[in-house]
Amino acid sequence: MKGNRNKVNKWASLLLVGTLAAGTLIGCSQQNNGANNGAPDTASPDAAQANGNKAETPLKLSIMLPIFKTNYPKDDSPVAAELEKSTNTDIHFEWVPNASYVDKFNITLASGKLPAIMYVPDVKSPSFVNAAKSGAFWELGSYLKNYPNLSGANPVILNNSSIEGKNYGIYRGRALGRNGVYYRKDWLDNVGLPVPETIDDFYNMLKAFKEQDPDKNGKPDTYGLVLVKWTGGWASGFDNIKLWFGAPNKWGEVNGKLVPDHLTPEYFEALKFMKKLYDEKLINQDFAIMDSAKWTDPLVNNQAGVIIDVVDGAARVDDKIHAALAAAGKDQPDVHFVDVFGGVKDAAGVLHTLPTSGFAGMLAIPKSAVKTEEELKRVLTFIDQLNAPELQTMLGYGLEGKHHTIEEDSVVVSKDTVLMESEVEGLNQILTFIPEDRAKKVKQTPLRLKQTELQKENVKNIVTNPAEPFISKVYTEKGAQLDNILNDARIKFIVGQLDEAGFTAALELWKKSGGDDLVKEMNELYAVGK
Repeated sequence: MKGNRNKVNKWASLLLVGTLAAGTLIGCSQQNNGANNGAPDTASPDAAQANGNKAETPLKLSIMLPIFKTNYPKDDSPVAAELEKSTNTDIHFEWVPNASYVDKFNITLASGKLPAIMYVPDVKSPSFVNAAKSGAFWELGSYLKNYPNLSGANPVILNNSSIEGKNYGIYRGRALGRNGVYYRKDWLDNVGLPVPETIDDFYNMLKAFKEQDPDKNGKPDTYGLVLVKWTGGWASGFDNIKLWFGAPNKWGEVNGKLVPDHLTPEYFEALKFMKKLYDEKLINQDFAIMDSAKWTDPLVNNQAGVIIDVVDGAARVDDKIHAALAAAGKDQPDVHFVDVFGGVKDAAGVLHTLPTSGFAGMLAIPKSAVKTEEELKRVLTFIDQLNAPELQTMLGYGLEGKHHTIEEDSVVVSKDTVLMESEVEGLNQILTFIPEDRAKKVKQTPLRLKQTELQKENVKNIVTNPAEPFISKVYTEKGAQLDNILNDARIKFIVGQLDEAGFTAALELWKKSGGDDLVKEMNELYAVGK
């Protein structure tokens, strides 16, 4: 699959260059410009109306967002109340557990009873594409230019998040090289192993974390890698691991033709590796049902040692470990218990990393809830205001003096995890970071500095998806069925309910259920795009 990694077509080039130019990378240094106050430009018609909003009745908003914790901010929590005051709004948050968000999203979509702002996890999912094309959501492309912050949206990311060139939502900007591996550094030191560089090294680390008492408690009560419920693969780590084996990122080019990743031998090698980890109990046996709200708990609680996810999760887990130790009077403030690396090299000595698309879902505005253009402009004004630096900081870290303090221009977050979960955490899910991340930052510890550098370094090794911009009619109609066939088959293969012949039969079912038509259509789109 070397051709997939080395081929640079115009779509991949635009994605890389445009995303870097956007300045939307999480963790980038705070910058100031004339739009920082978040107030609409008084020279525009939309802004003139927006400036009058302060004298208007508060805008009632219902907002549906995913939550990664079992606790979450209530509508009358201090941060939510301050947000309403700052934006002249009356907000109801509808929190949905992240593990079940896709199901809830589809159920809500089918019900027709939609909130004013709705987080869309997969912009190209058949259910959303069908709803958008049928006119269920406002097309926002022509409006963004009238708002000082939203007008700074990256055109390449707008294209990536579009449906046939139309933007039915506002993307949530993310770093391109954000994915990687974080692990318990103290455990790796305890078992005497170096940072993994190859797949075998990675396996040996997981095996040592299970068998060599890495937490030194004298009990056989640890394992290696934490995986969570698969919602299309993103949360499982498998989408990263398959690249280490040379598989494509969703689609790859083989002999000039696009081939889906699961029809490559490299993909199946990665799947067999996952089965090996499962059989040897090096991963949690409940991975297929584990709620992502509990994803990091095993690392904090000395049960497991590795997570494959966004690398900026490392510092958050490190903070939680310190908080737990501090509560027990055993903290070591100058020690980092967690460390990061981008990935491991394939058999040819090449490192492959999984990129983001420059965004993580988007915020869509249903026409059934926001009925008029006047109402739409007020909602867009609200989303635009959220990109002011003070609101980004508040939604990320809460209120100064209650949830955080400022020391040497850095945020020091409260160690009261219950307080943070019940009043702050999750509210940042509504932030779009357009045109950039302007929030104050927590103190840039060595670990946080390393995370930032690793995200930049990862960009050099990303495996692009050549089919990223394409909208498939076949997938719009049959994508949910096709995805279910694959997800079900790979989970059953890993846990031993399907053998190799059974998995091959599932691939044939995928082909006959519309997969062959999908491959044909994607190649037609690819030929046009070359």
